[in-house]
Amino acid sequence: MNPPADVARNSDVLMIAVLNGDQARGVLEGPDGVLAGAHPGLAIVMLSTITLDELDGLVEQATKHNVALLDCGVTGGQLSAKGEMISMIGGDDTVVARIMPVLEAFNAEVHHMGDTGAGMATKIARNMIHFTVWRAGFEGAQLAAKAGVDLEKFAALVENASHKQGASVTTWMTPEKIVPGSDPREVGKHTLVYHQKDMDAARELAEQLGVETPTCDVARAKGPQTYLQE
Repeated sequence: MNPPADVARNSDVLMIAVLNGDQARGVLEGPDGVLAGAHPGLAIVMLSTITLDELDGLVEQATKHNVALLDCGVTGGQLSAKGEMISMIGGDDTVVARIMPVLEAFNAEVHHMGDTGAGMATKIARNMIHFTVWRAGFEGAQLAAKAGVDLEKFAALVENASHKQGASVTTWMTPEKIVPGSDPREVGKHTLVYHQKDMDAARELAEQLGVETPTCDVARAKGPQTYLQE
């Protein structure tokens, strides 16, 4: 296998997909690293999800070699093999435009989110939502199961109801769009009443059944901040 430096010497666009920041640094630096084979016009695309501090350090190293390093979060899971990934990239407009044909070759969608760091910040925030929703789903399933509900029926109901009701994790990201023409704060006040009532019922049931629901507890406590932007 050719070392990263050789790959860089023979590439115009080079993508790095590893587990974490330490591995990314290992690929970039050193006598056989990507930067050892850097040349004018090379664009490095960081596909791995790393911290913004780690990204800043790698961008600084790339800049010393007169190389552009762009951050590009990717998502798609099993759809990746079918070319149906979605990418969110951050970086200079000119460089992003230059490498766009490469990105479009393996993505269903490519979103330029802003300057350097914007792509990674988007991926991190999106993943935070993703994993938090999974935890909430786990807690809800535990609560339902302890109450004697069939989990297969419960999962099917939750999935179907979410689609039918148009419920989305993005709903309260832009409250002014929930009921066009209405005061978002008034909509929030109305929603908060039901939120507190139903979350209190969930906490009471969880206590009765001995189910831990920390995500529910936080959501209940942060209701005013969520709906009233307080």
